[in-house]
Amino acid sequence: MEEAAKRSPVPGPDLAGWTPANEHVLVARQGTLGRIRLNRPRAINALTLDMVTAMTAQLRRWAEEGTVRAVALDGAGDRGMCAGGDVRAIRDSLLGSGGVEQAVQFWESEYTLDQLIAEAELPVAAFMDGVVMGGGIGLGGHAALRLVTPRTRVAMPETGIGFFPDVGALHPLSRAPGELGTHLALTGASVTGSDAIAVGLADAMIETGTWEDMCAQWATGAPLVQPGEHALPEQHSDLTAQRPWIDTCFTGDDAATIEARLLARPEPEAQQAAATLGSRCPFSVAVTLAAIRRAAELPAVADVLEQDLRLGTAFMRGDAAEDFIEGVRAVLVDRDHAPRWRHDSLAAIDRSEVLALF
Repeated sequence: MEEAAKRSPVPGPDLAGWTPANEHVLVARQGTLGRIRLNRPRAINALTLDMVTAMTAQLRRWAEEGTVRAVALDGAGDRGMCAGGDVRAIRDSLLGSGGVEQAVQFWESEYTLDQLIAEAELPVAAFMDGVVMGGGIGLGGHAALRLVTPRTRVAMPETGIGFFPDVGALHPLSRAPGELGTHLALTGASVTGSDAIAVGLADAMIETGTWEDMCAQWATGAPLVQPGEHALPEQHSDLTAQRPWIDTCFTGDDAATIEARLLARPEPEAQQAAATLGSRCPFSVAVTLAAIRRAAELPAVADVLEQDLRLGTAFMRGDAAEDFIEGVRAVLVDRDHAPRWRHDSLAAIDRSEVLALF
């Protein structure tokens, strides 16, 4: 086990022991509770295809056996539950022998796991501690019980790498108060656990050390319910406090107009949002805006995941793959944070190119 994993939460006394489901996923039984721990801490537990496959198989196995009543999901190490999918590996497959098919296979497998968690045949409690981004929200954001901590940082930063917020995240984001979800989807801004609760990506906040106490309760057969006495008092949401300018600026279906509204606002936060939006991939922002508007009309997470797969496949097979390859290069490979996108600005986007993906 990697050194950083030694700093993960200490298993309770009734836990027989962790066993590897694969190289980077640990599983265990604690009474009637199944435990799954992402165990790739040096990469903040970023998801690989093998990790996704192993978790899917384990959830299905426990559901078929019928002896596990609930599952607790967390991540090893002290940095976060999950930093998302391993998009660098996906980029490598696009540039190498794996090609588009390997990339699409990852999306298909990841979305299958997300849907399995969302449909809750076997309810999952997710410990969304520390960094939770992208694919981490696909795991935690659809769980039956979603717990954050004072150090949680949540984001869907895909428009910064030439992609769009997938993993079904547009289902809750499209239903967030006002235009908070649109703001987070387009800018990829990182927010607190309190903000995650406010927009519907989490249910309650607990102290980091409380997680194992709750797992011990669930191990006795107690249902996955709100943490009650374990919950921290409701915290202030900075994001909610900014709704006046967010709701005004992020309305409508034209991303260039949204950017113009932000630039015209006097609030420093609005100016920062404009700068962030201007740094994102223009095509990704335009697609994301169209996708979140459609997600608002889709009834279930499964329907949004179906849209995600359609869009993700189109991204990998079309010209948009150039943006994805370039975005991942700029952010995760060369780390120069100077991507050269296919379009110079949001105003340069042809709406017919966006609609063609749907």
